[in-house]
Amino acid sequence: MANPPSARPVVVTGGAGAIGVYLVAALLKAGLEVRVIDNFSSGRRDRLPAPPAPGRLKVVHADLRHLSEIRSTFAGAVAAWHLAANPDIRRGTEDPTLDLEHGTIATFNVLEAARRAEVPQVLFASSSVVYGYPKTLPTPEDYGPLLPQSLYGASKLASEGLLSAYAYTYGMRTAIFRFANIIGPTMTHGVIFDFFEKLKRDPTRLEVLGDGRQAKSYLRVEDCVGGMIVAAARANEPVCVYNLGTRDQTSVREIAEKVVAARGGKARIEYRGGERGWAGDVPVQLLGIDRISSLGWSPRYSSSQAVDLTIRELAERYRA
Repeated sequence: MANPPSARPVVVTGGAGAIGVYLVAALLKAGLEVRVIDNFSSGRRDRLPAPPAPGRLKVVHADLRHLSEIRSTFAGAVAAWHLAANPDIRRGTEDPTLDLEHGTIATFNVLEAARRAEVPQVLFASSSVVYGYPKTLPTPEDYGPLLPQSLYGASKLASEGLLSAYAYTYGMRTAIFRFANIIGPTMTHGVIFDFFEKLKRDPTRLEVLGDGRQAKSYLRVEDCVGGMIVAAARANEPVCVYNLGTRDQTSVREIAEKVVAARGGKARIEYRGGERGWAGDVPVQLLGIDRISSLGWSPRYSSSQAVDLTIRELAERYRA
């Protein structure tokens, strides 16, 4: 959304997902026409906002792995926001083709559809996991070498490479957003959601993967979307990279104790494994956000506040 609202639409892949629905709502509020592409494997159509006027929102049920299914949706678009991906890092460990197909290949098809339709800007939801296990905290955007430790991270880094290549080869502008852990009421995976699901199955015991000392930054979905929109408006170089996170961390132990308390405080917490929760996990993460902050953006919620709010929201959902 680097230009003022116009008659030209924008495309949002994964627009029915946990982050996508908030982005779609923000774009519609800004006066844009939005075309959503989603396969609804994890996203939900009923969470999409109602358009303020007829014709302002178009929803396309399609698979990004097949270019022929999505090409026509990009015609005449002024920008493409690419959020669609496998949402659960651990699933990629069980099925090594998952992130290749729904990450790297899907990104290639989005870029190719954008190129053929002469879409001038592509904005991409990447992840902090591209940094691997960084030795510098907070980690700035120019940290390297980038050595991801999961197939999900490898797919995100490969996708970043494709965006850079397309930008410099075909003259489009790209913005890459490296997210901290994004949380909110529509989440369908992640440590907070997993803890509530485990306690639903067994209210007496909470198994925690790892030793509980894993500490990461948790960013509210509203803050994430606000940061993307601020940066997109300033992204005038071929490739712009921005970290999106908070300036503090929250440990898994803190989250486990807070979730147990929200569910009545009776469950026994059991830690299993060493410093990593699972293969490919990065136990400590904190992003440097000076670059995005220099544009005037700052998160409304700290990591601790974001966690507390999300736990309250999920506690209400699980009581319903």
